[in-house]
This record gives sequence, C-alpha cells and structure tokens, in this order.
Amino acid sequence: MAATQTQSAAPVSLMTEPRYISNRARFWLAFRRNRVAMAGLVIVILLGLGAIFAPNIAPYDPIEPHYMSRLQPPSGEFLLGTDELGRDLFSRLLYGARISLVIGFIAQGVALTIGMLLGMVSGWYGGWVDDLIMRITDVFFAIPGLMFLIVWVTIFEPGPISIFLALGLIGWPGEARMMRSQVLGIKELDYVLAARALGAPAWRIMFQHILPNALAPMIVLATLGIAGVILYEATLSFLGLGIQIPTPSWGTMVQFGKNYLPTGQWWYAVIPGLTIMITVLGFNFLGDGLRDALDPTLYE
Repeated sequence: MAATQTQSAAPVSLMTEPRYISNRARFWLAFRRNRVAMAGLVIVILLGLGAIFAPNIAPYDPIEPHYMSRLQPPSGEFLLGTDELGRDLFSRLLYGARISLVIGFIAQGVALTIGMLLGMVSGWYGGWVDDLIMRITDVFFAIPGLMFLIVWVTIFEPGPISIFLALGLIGWPGEARMMRSQVLGIKELDYVLAARALGAPAWRIMFQHILPNALAPMIVLATLGIAGVILYEATLSFLGLGIQIPTPSWGTMVQFGKNYLPTGQWWYAVIPGLTIMITVLGFNFLGDGLRDALDPTLYE
C-alpha cells in the first residue's frame, strides 16, 4: 500500500516542475543557467555603469594633461597609468566607453530599423518586391565593410553622426534577411490568416501581429551586432579616421600607445586593447546566451 502511494505521488511532483511556469520565467531560468551568458551580462552592465557614471568615477579630467607624470605605469595615483601627455588612462577608458557604447547602440539601432522594415516588406509582399529588396541586400553584402567605412569617412567629415550613419548603412542586410525569414514563417500562421480574412490592412498585421512575434531573434542579432560595431569604430579610430582627438577613444589610444611598446610602456596600448576585447566578448557572450535562452526547443 505504501509502495502504491509512493508511485502515484511521483507524477504529481513532476507535473509541478517548470513545464507550467511562465515563458518569462522559463527564459530567465535558461539564461541564468548559462554561466558564459551571465558573465557577458555582468561585463555589459559594468561597462554601462562605468559609462553612465564616468563623471563621478573618473579621478581626473580625461583630456587634462599632467606633464610631470608622462607615461607613468599603473600606480595608486594613476590606476592604469598615463599617456604621453600625462593624461589618466583610467579616466580616458571610462569616457571612451561612452563613445563606444553610444555608437554601438545607435548604429545598430539604425541598422535594425532599416533591416526590419525592409525585411517585413520583402517577406510580406513577395514577388518582384522581394526580389528587388533581396538583390539590393546582396549588393550590400558584397561590399567590404571596412573599405566602405574608410571611403565614407574620407568623403564625409569623421565624427559621431557620420560614423552612426555609415555603420548603420553597412549593417542592415543581415537584419533584413533575418526579418524576411521570420515573416515568411509567421504570415502563414492561423492568427495572421484570420486577420487577413477579416480585412485588416497589411500595415496593421505587420506591426501588430508579425513584428512582436519576430522580435526575439532580431534582439539576439542586434546584440551580436553591437560587438561588431564597437570593433569597427575602434578600427576606424586606430586608423585615424574615427573619433578625433582629444575626444577619448579606445582605438585612438591603441594607435598612439603602440608607438611606446618598444620602449616598455606596455600599458598604454595593452590596457585599451584588452578593454576592446573584453567588451566584444561580453556582447558576444550575451548574444549567444539570449539565443540559447530564446530557443523554444529548450522548453519542450
């Protein structure tokens, strides 16, 4: 009799497991179990806090020279050392994070907006509209990204707005193709067919029914894209075509710091380079974790 009670109690405990928790709780549970994703989230949060509160955290003005403390190694006075003008590298890294994160989010926002709109139109209407948009996408895919950026900033004056537009224009094709693939699958679902049968206009169906259900993979793609944008901006600044001095930029710091590597001032180039690497890894880890947590097969 006791054995029978034990056997009948087991299924009840299984029925109360995470199968019945909300989708939001399921997502957080899957994300939290991914240690690499959590590490990426911590990195991104710390960078964001450092950028937001840079005026309160930075011990020095990022463009203020201290000529008597030129090329000082990391110490109690200058946590990460100084550059050739005696400027505090820790303060410049904090303010440089502002530039990198703002460019990353705004440029990726531009790319995401263009890509989602064109992808929705392409997937919804199909036919010659789809062919035209996809051929334009193929043309942009064929353009080397770095070469396009170099030509762009050479023609137009280098600056934040110019870099926002350039990175947004070169980054939208991937978002457009992803959105198109989502629309092609969602538009055949019953609730979309019902909305069409009731005579709902195309724009309402796309923005009220299709877009909310296609956002998850787009958010993942955008998160991964931010890392690429930050790397592109650092590359442009390293080449002298990005954010111009004296505005702090990680790429510019690496550019000037490499000249002092042979003389032993390694911190000037190595620390900003490591900051770029950790930032890119943080966003990649976060994007991979979001992709895994949003995978519906994890909850089956």
